[in-house]
Amino acid sequence: MTGLLPDAKAWLIDLLGMSKDALHVHIGLAVFFGAMLLFRRRIGDGLPWMIVLAVALIGEAWDIRDRWAAGVSAYPAGHIHDVINTLFWPTLITIFGLMRGRLKRRR
Repeated sequence: MTGLLPDAKAWLIDLLGMSKDALHVHIGLAVFFGAMLLFRRRIGDGLPWMIVLAVALIGEAWDIRDRWAAGVSAYPAGHIHDVINTLFWPTLITIFGLMRGRLKRRR
């Protein structure tokens, strides 16, 4: 399957020598910490997590469009898997930040 996004993913996977799943994890973390820095948000703030969610959903919508353009049907389980991989660490880090903030307030 060819297209801008699949070609860019394949290039990054070859360049970095990692799996597609690992690429999703790294992209999720990069977007998460990039959003934290760009918007000056702390760990536990929901905005960086929501930005990662938006990027993941847009990326998967683009993947679905590219699949349809190539005459291939969408693969819902695979797309959900990709979104989960992308959001896994940002979700845990956000939850940790929320819990840490609540513990500090109790003291």
